[in-house]
Amino acid sequence: MSQWTNWAGTASARPRRVHRPTDTAELCAIVAETAERGGRIRPLGSGHSFSPIAAADDDTDVIDLSAFTGIVSADAGNGLVTVRSGTTLRELNTLLAALDLALTNLGDIDAQTIAGAISTGTHGTGARFGGLATQVEALELVTADGSVLTCSPTERPELFDAARVGLGALGVISAVTLRCEPAFLLEAHESPQPLDRVLTDFHALADSTDHFEFYWFPYGRNALVKRNTRLPVGTPARPLSPVRRFLDYTLMENAAFGGLCRLSRAVPRLAPTLGALASSALSTRRYSDASYRVFTTQRLVRFVETEYAVPRESVLDVLAELRALVPRLRHPVAFPVEVRVAAADDIWLSTAYGRDTAYVAVHQYVGMPYEEYFTEFARIAASVGGRPHWGKMHPLDADELRHLYPRFDDFRRMRAALDPGGVFSNAHLDRILGKPSEQNDSAGLVGPTFRS
Repeated sequence: MSQWTNWAGTASARPRRVHRPTDTAELCAIVAETAERGGRIRPLGSGHSFSPIAAADDDTDVIDLSAFTGIVSADAGNGLVTVRSGTTLRELNTLLAALDLALTNLGDIDAQTIAGAISTGTHGTGARFGGLATQVEALELVTADGSVLTCSPTERPELFDAARVGLGALGVISAVTLRCEPAFLLEAHESPQPLDRVLTDFHALADSTDHFEFYWFPYGRNALVKRNTRLPVGTPARPLSPVRRFLDYTLMENAAFGGLCRLSRAVPRLAPTLGALASSALSTRRYSDASYRVFTTQRLVRFVETEYAVPRESVLDVLAELRALVPRLRHPVAFPVEVRVAAADDIWLSTAYGRDTAYVAVHQYVGMPYEEYFTEFARIAASVGGRPHWGKMHPLDADELRHLYPRFDDFRRMRAALDPGGVFSNAHLDRILGKPSEQNDSAGLVGPTFRS
C-alpha cells in the first residue's frame, strides 16, 4: 500500500508496512513484534471516518483487517453473536439475517467495520436507544505487549466501559460479542414538512417515534422527516418496488442530487437556489422492510462532515443559531444538516455519556469550502457543551475534551497503563488524548482487574 486515503479524502497516510492477519495468533505476533522494535501500528477499518483517527504517521505500520471477518460463534437463542473485528456492518447484517437476528439500532451507512464503528462511537437514532457500542456484550482486545484481554460487564468491567468506544488507543479489537434481537421489520414513513413545524414538534416526534430523524436543506423551508416504526411480529413486509427504489435512491438521492452539488461547486452563487430547489422537490414515501434495509442507505455522493452531540434540551437553541449562521457564511452550503437523538449511556468516551443526546451533523460537498462553516458550528456547539463525534472533523484537543467527559482522565490513565510506549498512537490521538507518556497516576490501573 503506497498511500492510504479515507473515503472523504480528508486524511491520507503512507504506512511503513501493511499486515494482513487471518487469525488472532498472527495478530498478536504482529503487535508484539512491533512493540519489541519500538515501532507503532494502527488498525485500518474501511476508511469511513472523516477524522485522521486511523491514519498511520511516517514509519508506522498498519493492520488491514479485511481478511479478519466472519462469525466466531453464535447463541441465537440468547441473541449473542461473536464476530471478528474486520467484519463490515453490511456483511454482519446479512449474517445476522441468516440467523433470524438483527442489531437493535444502526446508522445510515453500513460500510464500516464493526470494530471501527464501535470504536468511534457510531450511532443511529432513537430516543430510547443508544449507539452501536451499547449493543456490545463483550470484547477481545490485543494489547500493546501482544497479549489478549477479554472484557465484559462482569470481567474487567472498567476496561469494558473504556474499550467499547476506545478510539483504537487501548489495543486492537480482535472480536466483538453483540447482544442482538430477533429480526424485525421497520415501517419507514418519510415526508417533507415545514422546518418550523418540525422544530416546534421536535421533542414530541422524538419521544413518540422509535427511530426519528430529519434533514434540513439550508436555504429551504422544508425538512425531510424520517420516522421508522417497529412492526409487530408477523406483519407482512411491504418493501419499495425495485423501480421505486432505483428512482428514489439511485436516481434522485445520488445521481440527481450529486448533479446539483457539482453545479453548486462549479457556480457557488447558485447554491442557495439549488438548495431551495432540493428542499421543494422532496417527496413522501412509505414502506416496510427488514430493519437493516430501512436503517441503511447507499451513499454515493461524497462529502465532508462534522457532528456534535449536544444535550437534547439544548438542540433547538443550537439549530436556531445554525439557521442564523448559514446566510452569513462567505461560502454557500450544498449539503443538508442531519439531526438525530439517542439515549444516555455509561460508556466513558461515548458522546452520549450521562445525558440524553441530540446529534447535529453538518456537511459540505467535497471540494467546496467548509472551514468557516465547521468552525462557526463548533463554536455554537461548544456553548452548550457539545461533544464532537470521534470519527468526524473537529478542532478540539485533549485539554478541551477533558472538560466534556467526566471519565476522560480515567480513560487516559488506562491508555497509559495498557500502552505506555504509545504502540497504537498517531498524531491525531496524541492531539485529542495527549501522549501516553504524559499521563499520570496510572499505577492503580494495572492489576488483577486488567491482567490475566
